[in-house]
Amino acid sequence: MDMITDAQHVAQHEAVRAQTHAGGEFLTFRLGAEEYGIDILRVQEIRSYEQPTRIANAPHFIKGVVNLRGVIVPIVDLRMKLGCESAEYNAFTVVIVLNVKGRVVGAVVDSVSDVLELGAASIKPAPEMSSAIDASYITGIGAIKNGSGDDASERMLILMDIEALMASADMGLINEMH
Repeated sequence: MDMITDAQHVAQHEAVRAQTHAGGEFLTFRLGAEEYGIDILRVQEIRSYEQPTRIANAPHFIKGVVNLRGVIVPIVDLRMKLGCESAEYNAFTVVIVLNVKGRVVGAVVDSVSDVLELGAASIKPAPEMSSAIDASYITGIGAIKNGSGDDASERMLILMDIEALMASADMGLINEMH
């Protein structure tokens, strides 16, 4: 990667981070015990999980491809990509079909929760972490209140730059993306 591309990548990620902090609508989903949120505008559809056709020599987190109305769509298991301890396939397992930089990609998650509108006041900056932890795809933390009064609890929602994650070099999808 040359310096210009690196600088452009950093600028683009900062723009997404700033956009996240302005608030908006997020699709929330579960990976293990954690709840994540992605920009609803990246989501094309949500489908039940079906066994994809395996591709030889693909990274372990790329489960294969499916034919979605004539479009061959790579299926990425986000649980494996992000290091969840287990990845069970059950009735709740779904594929979030995303449109990332003009390319259709499927992301396997444990379950989809809901669509939430978060205002800027509900979004906190992502914590700074050591370089051992790749937090570059985390754009912020959403704090969602459950209930009211003394019974109110707060749910933490990890807001993710799904476009940067899917376009990262280790995904192997980068060659087709511009």
